[in-house]
This record gives sequence, structure tokens and C-alpha cells, in this order.
Amino acid sequence: MIHWIDKKFKLKEHHTDIKTEFLAGITVFITMAYALATVPNMLEATGVDKHVLMTVMVLLIAAATLAMAFYTNRPFALAPGLSSAGIVAAMISADNVPVKIAGGIVFWSGLLFLAITFLGLREAIVRAIPASLKYAVSAGIGIFIVLIGARGAGIITADEAKNSLVFGSLGSPEVIAAVFGFVILLILRAKRVPGDMILSILASTIAGIPLGVTKLPEQIISMPAPVGEQLFQIDIFGALQVLYLPFLLALFVPDFFATVGTILGVGARAGYLDENGNFDGIDQCFQVDAAATSLGALFGMPGMTTYLESSAGIEAGGKTGLTVVFTSICFLLALFFAPVALIIPSAATAPVLVYIGISMLEAMRHINYDDITESMPAFMCVVFTVLAGNIANGICTAILTYLVMKTAEGKTKEIHPFMYLLGAVSVLYFYTLF
Repeated sequence: MIHWIDKKFKLKEHHTDIKTEFLAGITVFITMAYALATVPNMLEATGVDKHVLMTVMVLLIAAATLAMAFYTNRPFALAPGLSSAGIVAAMISADNVPVKIAGGIVFWSGLLFLAITFLGLREAIVRAIPASLKYAVSAGIGIFIVLIGARGAGIITADEAKNSLVFGSLGSPEVIAAVFGFVILLILRAKRVPGDMILSILASTIAGIPLGVTKLPEQIISMPAPVGEQLFQIDIFGALQVLYLPFLLALFVPDFFATVGTILGVGARAGYLDENGNFDGIDQCFQVDAAATSLGALFGMPGMTTYLESSAGIEAGGKTGLTVVFTSICFLLALFFAPVALIIPSAATAPVLVYIGISMLEAMRHINYDDITESMPAFMCVVFTVLAGNIANGICTAILTYLVMKTAEGKTKEIHPFMYLLGAVSVLYFYTLF
């Protein structure tokens, strides 16, 4: 069995072993576990029981992640995208789109992903993006991850009066638990202790018990809810009505750029990009991502996407698909031990996210700072990924900046033809935000 695992996932070739991949897989699960509660809560507006949604979500996470592991041998885990869940929830609750129609829109978005993926257009588009922007995407995602972690622990909060982000209550139990975990992580990382991220999370979780941050469960085991009634609750043909086209664009465009950005960003951190910023085998990752979105739509689940938290596994030493095989197993176990999985507070995972995010800024060293037409779009990508709240905003801003500056300097020969298409899509995306 061990020999088969080593051969299947090419562990020796990637200079790793089962123990390292196991620890990395658990790290990914722990940092992603918040999705177990977050996504069902966001989709409660659809009228579906949260326990049913959680069961559906876990099964889809396991299926999609295992497909990624065996088909690509990359340590990327998939789950419903929070932005997609937010858009779908808004469609239903704010825009009065029928639940089944919303499911149909997600389905067509997935098919559109599949079409452009299997036609090779997604890989061609990614290759057209200049290397400087690809590395900027990684750095932008890094700061975004830092912000997610810091806000989750209450270290950073939004001040409506000042209309800006500020420090939260630094004496709060959540912040104390998070800072404690971060200090532990820094010490363990400096001493190169194996499993440092998991140990940091466990330390914060335990420290959170007397602080009242970690809530002990009333029960340990819970049975998964049946999901049969949730299958095919979508209106595929009804979603093709012209009035729903803007909703399809609003869902598809940010998902497209978010997926591209996440895979490039996490791939850059893992060292998968070559000297030209290209990612060998990225099309296979896109194929799994697109197929998972279409499959999830059949159960009324928003777009499945590669999670930023996959970078936690890479940072913990995970290098192959075996990492997320263990992640999938953890999620399946969570179907029965959800109360235990959900006791880990965001304050415990925040230190890991902050550390990983800061580490991803290393990608900026690959950018040519002597060429303003390369460096300025890169910085625009980083800044607006954070300030405008998501990856798609940063990438679209950077693409348009790149096109304007290259054209202004008479360097149009350096612009790949597909970049003009991306520019048009970016303009269309911003139009949907009006």
C-alpha cells in the first residue's frame, strides 16, 4: 500500500513523505473548517435546511478535492467560494431571483467554465497574462489572506466613523488567543519544528477555553442529514431568460478571475511557475474546478473553487495531491464529528493565515521595477485586491492599467492579443458593478 501511494503521488520525486503530507493535509482542513459553518449560514436564505447544506457541501468538497488530487497531483483543496455564495444569496434575498433559477444560473456558469476550459481558452488566457501580474496576484492574495485572518480574530476591524480599517480591541480574548498562537508559530517556525502550524492552532484553541473563545461542544458525534431532496432542485432552462443574463455575468466573471488568481497565487507560492510565469498543468486544475462547479449546481451549491487556504498545506510542506487526500478524509469525518470540528475558533486559525499571507509577498521580488509599465500594474493588482475587497477587482484593475501604460509607451508589441480580450471582459465586469 505504501509503495502504491509513493508511486501514485510521486513522493520521492517531490522530496516528501506520507507523514509530511498527512500533517499538511490536516493543516489545510483546519484552516478551511470555517466553511462548514460559514457557507450554510450564507445560503440559509435559499430556504434549505443548514444541516442538509452542510452534508451536501462536505460531500462535494471531498469529491472535488479527491478529483484534484488524483487527476493533477497538486495539493489544492476545493470548496464553495464565499464570493459565489454571497452572490447567490444576494440574488435570492435581495433581487428576488427564484431559488431554482439561481441554481440554473450557477449550472450555466459551470458549463461556461467547462467550455472555455476544454477548448483550451483558459490556459491560453492565463499564458497571455504577463509574468509580473501573475506574481502580483500571488502577493495581492497574500495581503488579502492576512486581512482575512486579522479580521477573523478581531485584530483588524472596520471603523464606520473613520471609514477605514483600524485595530480592534487589542485586549479582547479573541485577540489575546490569536497573538498567543502567532508567537507560538513564530517560535516553532524559527526552530523548524514539524507540524508547527497544527501545534499553533491547537495551542490557540486550548488557550481559548479559559478565555471563553473556544466553545466546547455539547455532543461529539452527529449524524449527517439526507441530501436526496436537494438533488436537481434547479431550473436549467428558466435561467436562460434574457433578464437573468446580468446575473450570469455577475457570477461568472468574478469567479473566473478569482479562480485564475487563486491557482496562480497558490501555485507561485508552491514554486510551480516557470521563468515565464507559466504553470505547467494548470489546465487540468481548471478542468477539475469547472466540473466541480457544474456538479455542485445540481445540488444547488454555489461555484466550487480552489481555496486560498491550500497555501497553508504548501507552507506546512505539502507538495502532492496526497496532502488534500488527507484533507478530504478529514472533511468526511467531519460529517460525523462536526461539533468537534467546529470548536476551533477563527482566532486559532488567524495566526496561520497571517503568517502565510506575509510569506506570499516574497513573489514581488520577481517583478521588474525598472520598467514602470510592469511594476505599476503589479502594484495596482496588489493594492486593489485588498482595498476593493476581492481578487477579481485587483486583477481587472491591473489588466486595464497594463494595457493603458504599454500602449502609452508604444510597447504594444509586448501585449499578447488575448490581453485585449481580458481588457474587454474587465470593462464589462466593472460595468456590472455600477
